[in-house]
Amino acid sequence: MKVSCRHLMEAPDPLLVDLGWTPAFSMDVSAEEAQRCRPVRVMAVHRGMVAVAGPGLERMISSVLPDAGQEDGRPTVGDWLLIDRDTLELVRILKRASLFKRRAPGDDRRVQLVAANVDTLFIVSSCNQDFNVPRLERYLVLAREVGVKPVVVLTKIDLTDAPERFADAARALQAGLLVETVNARDPENVARLAALCGRGETVALLGSSGVGKSTLVNTLRGSDDIATQAVREQDGKGRHTTTVRQMHRLDGGGWLMDTPGMREFQLLDAASGLAEVFDDIVLLALECRFTNCTHTAEPGCAIQAALANGTLAPDRLQRWGKLTTENDTNTGTSAERRPRARTPGKGR
Repeated sequence: MKVSCRHLMEAPDPLLVDLGWTPAFSMDVSAEEAQRCRPVRVMAVHRGMVAVAGPGLERMISSVLPDAGQEDGRPTVGDWLLIDRDTLELVRILKRASLFKRRAPGDDRRVQLVAANVDTLFIVSSCNQDFNVPRLERYLVLAREVGVKPVVVLTKIDLTDAPERFADAARALQAGLLVETVNARDPENVARLAALCGRGETVALLGSSGVGKSTLVNTLRGSDDIATQAVREQDGKGRHTTTVRQMHRLDGGGWLMDTPGMREFQLLDAASGLAEVFDDIVLLALECRFTNCTHTAEPGCAIQAALANGTLAPDRLQRWGKLTTENDTNTGTSAERRPRARTPGKGR
């Protein structure tokens, strides 16, 4: 049966809504496309292929776009695609509501897409040696840049007598930040996380290897399908368990998106996220006497004054400078048009 564009906009198939379809995606489908194409969502990414799902359809299709010049790149997990109704071949990727991307490992000029159309990001860390403030800030910048709500999930509370110490350190990173402490193996303990992922909503998990992401996914799904591995006792580090980016259905109708553990997630095009996570430093810089202040030795520097009176911690300023330089470097390399690096604050 042919489906009109008006029908997609006003009365989408309930199964599409269950998969995360919203009116914004309907608006991106032309009347002609609605006649000859059908929408599907990418549930998993494999080498050269993607697993897709839609009303009455679950199958593997090629991830190669017919127009190699499209800027979207290849589909990533969470993407909405239009496929030909007859041939089931990929036609195009619909406009993404959100997109997580990073600089491809070993290639300064190539961007790797990680996940699309995410509503909430679970930033997973653990209450042991893995807990790392700079890494949490990096993931917060990433979430804020793409407009996705971050939730810090601290696992392995059974390994410490003071889980709130870790939670307080995480909450101090940004006002209003939601932080949950859980035992990832306890279904009742993690049930409140499922409430953050209602019908058709998508939650992605990011965190380094060994923090318990796969265990958390298994518990939320009520399954042990995903293999887990032990963590080295001497340093609390684990090996990569998840090898395929994929989506898992929850009983409440939401979706969990698991991604391979990424210990190093280089920032790229994240200026807005940096400004939001480090808004205290950005506001201080606006009060400096000179617009090109380097925040080192100039008279009237508000940042140096904050350091002197103790309202700004030196390590926080250092982390801001490091992430800002990293973002400038990666963004400039990717675009091939900006200098590779500059001192934060210069040239403003």
